[in-house]
Amino acid sequence: MPDPVLLVLDADPPPRLGRLTGRADVRFADAGTLAGLLPAADVLLVWDAASDAVRAAWPGPGRRPRWVHAAGVDVDRVLCPDLVASDTVLTNARGVFERAVAEQVAGLVLALAQDLPGTLELRRQRTGRPRTGRQVAGTRAVVVGAGPVGREITRLLHGLGVTVALVGRTARRTIHGVADLDPLAARADWVIGAVPLTDGTRGMFDRRFFGLLQPSAHFLHVGRAACVVRADLVDAVERRWFAGAALDVSEDGPPLADDPLRDVPGLLAVPRVSGDTARWRDRLSERFVALYEQWARGEPLPEAVDKERGYVPSPDLSGPAGERVSTIVPADHRSG
Repeated sequence: MPDPVLLVLDADPPPRLGRLTGRADVRFADAGTLAGLLPAADVLLVWDAASDAVRAAWPGPGRRPRWVHAAGVDVDRVLCPDLVASDTVLTNARGVFERAVAEQVAGLVLALAQDLPGTLELRRQRTGRPRTGRQVAGTRAVVVGAGPVGREITRLLHGLGVTVALVGRTARRTIHGVADLDPLAARADWVIGAVPLTDGTRGMFDRRFFGLLQPSAHFLHVGRAACVVRADLVDAVERRWFAGAALDVSEDGPPLADDPLRDVPGLLAVPRVSGDTARWRDRLSERFVALYEQWARGEPLPEAVDKERGYVPSPDLSGPAGERVSTIVPADHRSG
């Protein structure tokens, strides 16, 4: 019986698939050849998770892979109506990047609390004057997005003594629903966006939302750029509606060197490298190979993406992990 055909999209540098030698017929495709090669594939590994090639190539004649794996967390660039309607199972790189992203958020919170950007600017100007920092312990945060990244951010901030409210799509046990977001954000010292990009989250952080934040608050975002209305964020920061912001610049925006956000006082634009820690590509490969071995044994693939929602639904938080999530009592809405 021939080995299953594993088609790899855009592999530069290629994934490490040595463990699959003799167990998979590995072939490679790019955006131009993908459509012609799809009918022969049993599995499609989208190694370049930022590619739109799958959406363009998926509709058409012939059979389609039984399983598609995106080597990233976001899957909006992969999904198309034909794929959503199919029986194809979709998985992603869940479990690979969460800790690294959470550590970047914790680092940014500590840096902003001590006004590290202001200190560095004074150093650049060769000016020295005392600066007063802020103690992080005892402050309050709202983490928007109850997926693995949001939950890991919550755990790290909790360890710093921050009281955290975790907000998800629906309310359940230790997670607030979207109906609680506005009053929670209005009282938070730190508002952190970590939602996947869906029709419901596109542009959700806008002028109306920024008007809710208190003057001493900071807004941090580590999700897709399209979830933030950039012009509204810049306007709100320049008008000093709140204390400042840190934006993880992603592939959706211009290169960091050319990004106008770099010149906005009070807005810290950082390159999207939080998940790109040492050996991150190796971890992506290991994640896929482990899943492939389960698939080859005929076992169900764990934590599959809900294709209608566009992300992996998160389980309810209970036990030790859930106990580490505190809540903020909602307050009245504030117009800002």
